[in-house]
Amino acid sequence: MLSTLLLLVAAAISAADDEQLQRFREIRPGMGSTFEIILYAPDEQTAQRALDAAFARIEQLNGVFSDYDSQSEAGRLSHASPMPEAVPVSDDMFAVLDYSAQLSRATDGAFDITVGPVSRLWRRARRQRQLPAADRLQETLASVGYQHLELDADGRKARLTAPGMRLDFGGVAVGFAVDEALKVLNQLGLTRVLVNGSGDMALGDPPPGETGWRIGVAPLEPDQPPSRLLRLAHCGVSTSGDAWQYVEIDGRRYSHIVDPQTGLGLTTRSSVTVIAPDGMAADALATAVSVLSAERGLALIERTCQAACLIVRVEGEKPQTVESREWRKHEIPVPALPDSAPPVP
Repeated sequence: MLSTLLLLVAAAISAADDEQLQRFREIRPGMGSTFEIILYAPDEQTAQRALDAAFARIEQLNGVFSDYDSQSEAGRLSHASPMPEAVPVSDDMFAVLDYSAQLSRATDGAFDITVGPVSRLWRRARRQRQLPAADRLQETLASVGYQHLELDADGRKARLTAPGMRLDFGGVAVGFAVDEALKVLNQLGLTRVLVNGSGDMALGDPPPGETGWRIGVAPLEPDQPPSRLLRLAHCGVSTSGDAWQYVEIDGRRYSHIVDPQTGLGLTTRSSVTVIAPDGMAADALATAVSVLSAERGLALIERTCQAACLIVRVEGEKPQTVESREWRKHEIPVPALPDSAPPVP
């Protein structure tokens, strides 16, 4: 079905001038999230077929990475642990596993897709508003560790070596999906495109007449307008924070973002925005920097090619802001917007 859509749209695309392009926008659910695509196309029929193809690719990837579907590729891998030998995996799965393993090594495990067992335990703790029992937490942590994930690049194989391992792609799969949706649209000749997976974005060419897409940086407080604006194209951008997803237990605030070392939600309020060459890198780096200290997170970004970040953390009662060297190159002034101003982008 997806290949048929690609052929239909490719046949319909012509060398339209920018003046002939129209703006189209569509939002659909996907991967336990919401995806928004904005694109410029010569006509509605072309746009709709392209949107269908891009959303079909996102749905395809849900069948690979979902941790709620036991029949997904991720679910089948997890339930097979510990594995006596490595097993073949799809190209999509291997690409994300390989990148994740590299980032895990670079962050000493601050980013770790084997965090699944404690992610599930922490989701339950948030629902019940009660910390996990100490013995249960330690038992679960024994199943976590990127060192227990073995990859064979030549054979495109993976092996989970520890009992009870569970893969959790929550910090990387949506970023990969927006990249893949962007690729589909580019293959169809549509390059002026933005794909947004609930804040994880992949950006193509800018809108006609613009030098980049205008992207608002999510503030620490929910329901507030963006306090900073970016002008971006040909990159990924992602914000990780706890403005919406947190819980208070025994008078202490915990984030939905889990520290793989402790198995508990982060306790420092933060918002981390990362610009990177693609959506997958931006998504994963934003998660990693959230877990790391501000100093180590900034160092990670500074040594990552074509990356920039803004880190906002609450120390005591006062927000503290840290920027990478490249951040200001992408920032533009924030206009005085009325309360009824449209969302960005």
